[in-house]
Amino acid sequence: MTTCLPRRILPVITASQLAGTSVWFAGNAVMPDLVQRGGLSPDALGNITTAVQLGFIAGTLVFAFLAIADRFSPRRVFLICSLLAAATNGATYLSGSNLWPLLVLRFVTGLCLAGIYPVGMKIAAGWYERNLGHALGFLVGALVVGTALPHLIRGLGRDLPWEGVMLAVSAIAATGGVMMYLLVPDGPHLRSSAELDPRALAGIFRSADFRASAVGYFGHMWELYAFWAFVPTYIAAHAGVIDAGPSAVSLISFLVIGAGAVGCVVGGLASQRIGSARVANAQLAVSGLCCLASPAMFLMPMPLTLAFLLVWGITVVGDSPQFSAMNARTAPPQLVGSALTIVNCVGFSITIASIQLVNAMQSYVGIQYQFLLLLPGPVLGLIALRRLASQQ
Repeated sequence: MTTCLPRRILPVITASQLAGTSVWFAGNAVMPDLVQRGGLSPDALGNITTAVQLGFIAGTLVFAFLAIADRFSPRRVFLICSLLAAATNGATYLSGSNLWPLLVLRFVTGLCLAGIYPVGMKIAAGWYERNLGHALGFLVGALVVGTALPHLIRGLGRDLPWEGVMLAVSAIAATGGVMMYLLVPDGPHLRSSAELDPRALAGIFRSADFRASAVGYFGHMWELYAFWAFVPTYIAAHAGVIDAGPSAVSLISFLVIGAGAVGCVVGGLASQRIGSARVANAQLAVSGLCCLASPAMFLMPMPLTLAFLLVWGITVVGDSPQFSAMNARTAPPQLVGSALTIVNCVGFSITIASIQLVNAMQSYVGIQYQFLLLLPGPVLGLIALRRLASQQ
């Protein structure tokens, strides 16, 4: 970190990242309203979440092929994408509860997120060189809280209609883009990233260390977004919450998802002492045990279940910054840009498979057993990480 680094830089980047990514799960937060008042079927939750993921994957590929964040100032890209994401998220007010317009708008919102989340990290890399891993913990933590934020708005605004929740989230996202543009100039270490090379696919996985890191990341992603998408359903179905109403479900969902920020920050600090692989291994092991224990926890009193879910929320994403660091560290130096793009696209494609699997099995598997479907992810990830963890 340079000695002349302004103190505001990391707080502003973190706050802007939090605000910009708040549109990610905004549709999920208002799903109960759309089901009750608009006539959407419960399985629409998985489809709405998948639409955002597909948009993000497509947007990431477009940004990589066109090198948008390299050809233009990343803070301008962040601003434009934040404003567009706010507009498409707010436009759900016009779509009402019609599924297809809603899916299209969520897809476009996902496209815009490709210019927010990864570009925010690029902006941070322009300011932080030696301590980027530490800054990355805060940025992924901001993504986590941003993802949970719509649940908080829904929980606190008990009388706020779903349209009001979406418009509030849009206002927050737009504010984040403006903050980033006005308060964070381009950093002194800003460099052009390597453009995506489709031919790199055959070469990047030749490194055994990179394969181990990538497969561990894939296992992590199988669990993460499906957990975030369906944990409100799990909470709502718990006998101790049904009588408390949707506001309690939204607030608890915010706490569980938002707790992941603690895992990201603490994990980042711990990685400086024991290494990224060991931190990721420990957090993935705990989240895997939570998958395994989820049916039993469903039968426990709500306070115990809440404590259990908070531990799960902390560990399910706390390893994410460490996988990002390991992927960058083990990728072939001349192919880092292509490697990270490909791995991220595969990882988010995996989230679609796990989300759709849980979504499809809801009619056949009791709600208390749905998270067992996520257990193969942590198991595969732990097997892959043995190689890297043994080296530290």
